[in-house]
Amino acid sequence: MSVNNHVLPTLWATYGMDDCLYQDGNAKCHVARRTLDWYVNNNVKRMECPAQSPDLNPIEHLWDELDRRLRACTPLPKSKIELRNFLLNIWKEIPLATMANLVESMPRRVVAVIAAKGGPTSY
Repeated sequence: MSVNNHVLPTLWATYGMDDCLYQDGNAKCHVARRTLDWYVNNNVKRMECPAQSPDLNPIEHLWDELDRRLRACTPLPKSKIELRNFLLNIWKEIPLATMANLVESMPRRVVAVIAAKGGPTSY
């Protein structure tokens, strides 16, 4: 599956090009010149995040939960297809309450970031 042929057309058909804003984790691979050029060439609007900005994206905690659950599997998946199936099953097992708790924690997270003047927090 390619981003150009599948992901972007689906995203744009569902939400429209004007309403889409891509948010990455500001990792080096996301801000490499080649990647930035790809965003521009494909009309992908990107949310600018300053370096060292506080991570207030609750999805990061879900990725961490997914990773922990995957690493606890025995045996670990041995192929891309097995990995995909493992991840889909693990994702379905994460309770909605876990996701709701992350969203509901956002006001506390923002208060903590403000109190830390943008520095590290316990989150």
